[in-house]
Amino acid sequence: MSNPSNAAFESFSIAVVERDTGLSKDTLRIWERRYGFPAPLRDAHGERIYPAHQVEKLRLLRRLIDNGHRPGKVVPRPMTELVEMQDELTARQYDAPATPESDVVLTHFIDLIRRHQTEMLRQEMSMTLMRIGLRQFVIEVASPLSRAVGEAWASGQLEIFEEHLFTEQMSDLLRQAISSMTRATDIHESGVIRPRVLLTTFPQESHALGLLMAEALLTLSGCMCISLGVQMPLQDIAAAAQAHRADIVALSFSSSINTAHALNGLISLDSRLLPNIEIWTGGSSACLSSRLLKGIARLHVIRRLDDIAAEVTAWRQRSLADQREQQ
Repeated sequence: MSNPSNAAFESFSIAVVERDTGLSKDTLRIWERRYGFPAPLRDAHGERIYPAHQVEKLRLLRRLIDNGHRPGKVVPRPMTELVEMQDELTARQYDAPATPESDVVLTHFIDLIRRHQTEMLRQEMSMTLMRIGLRQFVIEVASPLSRAVGEAWASGQLEIFEEHLFTEQMSDLLRQAISSMTRATDIHESGVIRPRVLLTTFPQESHALGLLMAEALLTLSGCMCISLGVQMPLQDIAAAAQAHRADIVALSFSSSINTAHALNGLISLDSRLLPNIEIWTGGSSACLSSRLLKGIARLHVIRRLDDIAAEVTAWRQRSLADQREQQ
């Protein structure tokens, strides 16, 4: 096995993995022998340590097995297929109203922000991410918490520096998780059709957190993501899409962006991109409900973060259909 030269925080002992996932040490060893997964590294003392991306998959496997799937049917599957299976199991949960428990968690995090408990906020968000996995964390914690923090700032309950502090903490956490998942995808998803997704915002859009959340879910769905960050000129978006052979340009629009600027930008970008590149948009901007967008055939408006996995699956189906037509 390879030597774990990456940062130590990205690997966990078998005892930690057992406690985190609820899978016993014996189960982990049996799966390792029988299915070739997990594939732990070894520390300086020869003890098993598990990279973060493997722990993420183990959490998902545990949830699927708890819902009746047999280990032999799910353990060997790639992460993208497991995510799709989880989507089917949890679709109704995402449509359900927020539970009192989730409200308590969000209120607690906002209280930590108000009390300037920076280290505790970072630790507890990280622990929550490890406990429930990246997908659920983005949809059930990061997204609603970001909205709640924004509303608290708008109503004067949080100061600007407190909102910025939260944004930096959440952004750092998501970037670490995305980095880990990117390496996992490179290793485990080589047989899957992977759309190349270029992520950015228009020059008038400075909010990056929504873009990071989308990148996390796209990466979990097996996409190869190229992030340009925020406030990118339209001509540079088009040039970068061509240079990186992008299949999709993904754009995030917050409620703060001027609707006319966003609509004009989308129409202009449509005229600049190569014909085979799709445009995916999401966010809270009112522009995404405009009838004018119906004139952009390549545009896909993603209303909810938990729709991303289904959109990626639909893209793969379109890609396979195009390949068959060309044969």
